[in-house]
Amino acid sequence: MNVHDKAPAREIRQFPFETDAGIAARARLGLVVLGSDHTIEHEFRLILAETPGVAVYHARIANDPEVTPETLRAMEKGIAPTADILLPGMPFDAIGYGCTSASMVIGRDRIGELLRQARPEAAPTNPVSAAFAAFAALGAKCIAILTPYSDVVNEGIRSYFEGGGFEVPVMGSFKEPNDNIVACISPKSIADAAVSLAAEGGVDAVFVSCTSVRLVEAVADLEKRTGLPVTSSNHAIAWHMLRLAGIDDRLPQFGRLFTLGLHGA
Repeated sequence: MNVHDKAPAREIRQFPFETDAGIAARARLGLVVLGSDHTIEHEFRLILAETPGVAVYHARIANDPEVTPETLRAMEKGIAPTADILLPGMPFDAIGYGCTSASMVIGRDRIGELLRQARPEAAPTNPVSAAFAAFAALGAKCIAILTPYSDVVNEGIRSYFEGGGFEVPVMGSFKEPNDNIVACISPKSIADAAVSLAAEGGVDAVFVSCTSVRLVEAVADLEKRTGLPVTSSNHAIAWHMLRLAGIDDRLPQFGRLFTLGLHGA
């Protein structure tokens, strides 16, 4: 056969098919993740492995790994466009923005507005709103806070939490501004610092700030060591998004918070 001759048409069989609800049969979660974040998707996967029928879909927003008020504020313009690219044409039950310090610098209400611009059908949240909801569910008012940030960011966090009606009598930090380094702070270092803060007394709960910090797998053990509820940015936002999406599964292996509903029941 001449190379220019057309090959005879070959049939491509068409098969019938059925559809089901897919991997998000119970809930579909959307997450705007920082370009520099090493940790949040991993910690969500740990939790969602225990919640069949719930799926999280993420998109990355450009950011500077050096955490300053200016670099945090610069993300504001990218939040809605990033949320908008998540699964075009598919509805979400809850959507989150994964940066604790930027949620305070930009403002929780503004973050919610930006997420709703892209996904008006989804309940919006962020690590700070999630932490406040977690403290309410836990009945905690006096919080020990551990961060990786520099003091200029730390002071803003303390003021923001106090402005939200919480006392922050105890606070500690690794004082490392680079997100790429923060992601490599060892779980032992984080746990030891959290236990040390809790030992100072006078607090109802411990909060570990920053979505790059690894804590989810250690929460239950830390609660035994400290005798206090413990949560973190990723731990709280995962719990909050599940509850906002109507998923009420109780997961005690992830600590006290995951045995509670949205309002503590």
